[in-house]
Amino acid sequence: MAENNNAISTNELQARMQKAENIRIRDGVVWKDKYERTHRIHAARELSDGTHVRLCGRVTALRWLGKLMFGRIYDIDGEIQFSMSREELGEDQYKFMKSNVDLGDFIGIDGELYHTTAGELTVRVAKYDILAKALRPLPEKFHGLTDMETRYRQRYLDVISNPESRKVLLGRFQMTQYWREFMNNHGFLEIETPILQNVASGAAARPFTTHHNTLDIDFQLRISPELFLKMAIGAGFDRVYEVAKDFRNEGMDAMHLQEFTMVEWYAAYWDFHDNIKFTWELIQNLLTRCRGTLQIEYQGTKLDFSQYEMVDYTAKMNELFGCSILDFDNVDELKKRLVDSKMFPAEDLEELKSIPALVDWVYKRKIRDTIIKPTFLYNYPAYMVPLARRNDEDVRRIDMYQLLVCGAEICKGYSELVNPIQQLAAFEEQAQNIADGDEEAFNPDNDFVRAMEHGFPPISGVGVGIDRLASIIFDQPTLRDVILFPMMK
Repeated sequence: MAENNNAISTNELQARMQKAENIRIRDGVVWKDKYERTHRIHAARELSDGTHVRLCGRVTALRWLGKLMFGRIYDIDGEIQFSMSREELGEDQYKFMKSNVDLGDFIGIDGELYHTTAGELTVRVAKYDILAKALRPLPEKFHGLTDMETRYRQRYLDVISNPESRKVLLGRFQMTQYWREFMNNHGFLEIETPILQNVASGAAARPFTTHHNTLDIDFQLRISPELFLKMAIGAGFDRVYEVAKDFRNEGMDAMHLQEFTMVEWYAAYWDFHDNIKFTWELIQNLLTRCRGTLQIEYQGTKLDFSQYEMVDYTAKMNELFGCSILDFDNVDELKKRLVDSKMFPAEDLEELKSIPALVDWVYKRKIRDTIIKPTFLYNYPAYMVPLARRNDEDVRRIDMYQLLVCGAEICKGYSELVNPIQQLAAFEEQAQNIADGDEEAFNPDNDFVRAMEHGFPPISGVGVGIDRLASIIFDQPTLRDVILFPMMK
């Protein structure tokens, strides 16, 4: 037997093994190959009394009352009660069920629907089949699996035993379905881009590296599908999106994991104003379908998604720094400004090697966590994102926005830079930042510049963190709570 952290007594294991042997002797096989059901449990619950059904699922409750028993079976959509009587099943079938079926086993039941005197929908079983024997029991307190380590490492037990976890995770995957429907209905085409890349670019993050044995070269796991999606636009795919697994080799906390899911989309001939409107419409649609309302509560904070606020990022940062952050081109001078104003001690800033890293570091410590209501930040310095389009009135600024809720960055979008001359210059600036020690600067990609030199139309794109948005929609404190199999040490 495989080892794990769940204690199981030798006697209990031997008892279940003996029951499995009893089933083998009677049926010829313990773990059956199939079962012909007529309905899923949630569909059966909509049927009228007297309807014949064949249902199947995991046994989650058994209660024996002499010649009568009640039990429950479960699938991901819900549970239903069933009843068996010794008179209807016959002595042998009733006794075999009582002696050999445990909580956690999978069974099929064949019978008619009826309501008990207590008003509960129930299947009156005329015949049953034992489909699979569970050799390990469910958690001792079936509705009380609370150990976080066990919940994350053995998520299947968490889903079985905690209705709230089941509801959240099911909702999380349904949310992705709704997302795809929304994108498809608005003329977007879902495409695929590489996960293994020669140069992982598209965001300010440190990549993971792996080795390709056949080619004998190193590849990087993507940190964003952005460059490939924009090259698809250049190829003529007018509106594209991808539900993408991304990987960033950086810190882990409640709102950051190294492996996470994003949806990125790009539309030709849009600017960032179009995408602000589209992003908001999408999020309202998801909330309405997942929660049935635009007014939700997240970790004790009431949020109203019927409206949003707009905040000028550069103006807010200028107010904080006491000067224009657009005027600086020397990171040491900007550090001195912060130290002289006694905002931060010099030692806190020592590891920050570029102006983008410094400005972002200050923003995350002084501004981000203060933004609670749904808020679009806009008007960013050009040095923050080398892939964004420069503002026509001031090339020091970019046409970019982020949506924040409760201090969490939900998405980032902008009018895309399609000028290859500016793009090359921006990449050269990022290369200098890397040379100066900024490990999270954008990696330049010459192939992307070459594609842009062949001509890109006007483009606007957005990246949204699915896991982070789901944690807010379903009121979960960490990203792990909305991921079926989260990364564990």
